[in-house]
Amino acid sequence: MNTRVILLVTLTPPLLITYLIGIWFWMDSTLLFTQFLLVLPLCYILGSVPWGYMITRASSGADIRQMGSGSIGTTNVLRTSGPKLAIIVFLLDVGKGLLAVFLAKATSTEISLEVAAGLLVVIGHNWPIFTGFKGGRGIAPGAACALIMVPLAFAFGTAIFAILVYLYRYVSLSSLVGITAIFIFLVVQVLVTNTSPVYLIFVGVADLMIFWQHRGNLRRLIAGTEHKLGQKSWGP
Repeated sequence: MNTRVILLVTLTPPLLITYLIGIWFWMDSTLLFTQFLLVLPLCYILGSVPWGYMITRASSGADIRQMGSGSIGTTNVLRTSGPKLAIIVFLLDVGKGLLAVFLAKATSTEISLEVAAGLLVVIGHNWPIFTGFKGGRGIAPGAACALIMVPLAFAFGTAIFAILVYLYRYVSLSSLVGITAIFIFLVVQVLVTNTSPVYLIFVGVADLMIFWQHRGNLRRLIAGTEHKLGQKSWGP
């Protein structure tokens, strides 16, 4: 058995028991703190569910991390395994973000918990514990969170994304410009309406994580070797 798996199986029970005991002692002191302790680990675990890896593994036996870009997200699944599996993976990854935000909303009315839940589900998706912290790019769960938190900014960014994909067929470039557009729109929205500025924390930090995960794509875009939507092969 893999050493990492052995360590995970060995350490998880005592850590989980310690964590639950800690929650029990803190319950009576600060309700919001207890809510954070309960919700945030669940959101990270939810984000860590590697749908792209599991579905492609079940379909072909291949390890998506060893194919194409190495990402377990929708775009790499589309290139390496086709549109049917890609659609399934996309919907399930979107479901991660939706479920995380709804869980936070059901637990508390605090926007800070909602924002933290969104960030943890994106962190889990990008660096999942179940696949050696090698995950996706964060677009699908991040977009789902933005849809619930800041729907107008999300709609604006999605429109920019769709236009750029149609014109240039670079999913990575379109995604990065789209999330930047969400942030810019939200800044304006916060300044001219009563939208909570706390949402800027989610969008700003999530954007930084997504840009970091796209650093390889950025290098290929600069070098002119980035693949366009519809291209099957993958160069070195």
